[in-house]
Amino acid sequence: MDVKKPLTLLGSISPEVFMKRYWHKKPLLVRQAIPGFAPLLARSELFELAGREEVESRLVALERRRGKEHWTLQRGPFARRALPALKTPEWTLLVQGVDLHSDAIHDLMNRFRFIPDARLDDLMISYASDGGGVGPHFDNYDVFLLQAQGRRRWRIGRQHDLSLKPNMPVKILANFEPEQEFVLEPGDMLYLPPHYAHDGVAVGGDCMTYSIGFRSPKAGELAQELLQRLAEDAVEAAGDAFYRDPGQLAVESPAAMPAELERFARQAVQQALQDPLALARALGETLSDPKAHVWFESGALPRGRWGVTLDRRTRMLYDEQHVFINGESYRAAGRDAVLMRRLADQRGLSAAEVARASKAARELLQAWCEDGWAYAG
Repeated sequence: MDVKKPLTLLGSISPEVFMKRYWHKKPLLVRQAIPGFAPLLARSELFELAGREEVESRLVALERRRGKEHWTLQRGPFARRALPALKTPEWTLLVQGVDLHSDAIHDLMNRFRFIPDARLDDLMISYASDGGGVGPHFDNYDVFLLQAQGRRRWRIGRQHDLSLKPNMPVKILANFEPEQEFVLEPGDMLYLPPHYAHDGVAVGGDCMTYSIGFRSPKAGELAQELLQRLAEDAVEAAGDAFYRDPGQLAVESPAAMPAELERFARQAVQQALQDPLALARALGETLSDPKAHVWFESGALPRGRWGVTLDRRTRMLYDEQHVFINGESYRAAGRDAVLMRRLADQRGLSAAEVARASKAARELLQAWCEDGWAYAG
């Protein structure tokens, strides 16, 4: 992608300018980001997805009792008869990770790949009846809100008070202070940085909004995952030497930890981390790992002259030393590294490009096709 080229998607500014001026900094409203846009998934198809076990879905509804708001939250899967009638006001169906189940939705997400794949999370579809929404809230991540069908009124504001209403099934700001208001029509898009408060309400019903969200891992959770992966290689890296203390003296305080044992433990950890690439490898494996509910079906072994395309569910990343795919890492160098990086960036290689790969690289691509991570064609 030419990041200097203006995009209609971004209001005729370039990705380079967008990232410098808006990303993580301030909102951007783009009228007709995708002119003439129509839903890529019919309402019936979305409801069918919400009924599947492997798809994360939620139903949020607002009831008004004696002048008070009462919010409810249910988690799917949902049979169609379990969803409210379309004419019932103030309910919202949220279906997560739709890009994993639709090539058209996956292709739409690819239009946002001026942002690193390691940050791109998924596309959620929100279907709402008249007045439906999830209340004023904030996200800890960047989001593009693309209106696909119907109309939605957005109120947004820089929010300094992030306290939430107590005893609520959904996170609703206690003291929401909107500063701007927009009504989005199909094709319009609103970008919001993290912690920018927003409240979207469907106007007239039959409203569909696509939310393109980005991963923003917590430091503690990321550290935990990395340490778990590093621990898997610790036995081999640290060796199998036993602790020895021939110089240990008799002690009067038997419960005190021996200083030599602490030094031995510290050295063991340092040895486990002595590989300078260990942390980078663990990070790449972590960020390329598919979500827990994703699985792949075995594919066909390529025959004859063939190119290769990554499956839409496959996550593939790379750094200077490795390529990472679906939680696994491979050392890569030379011509093969160039081809593998191209595969990750372009999500596919032509038959001519595959033919230039080494025998080992072609065998690896064949194995990925057999595993269903990619397909030949």
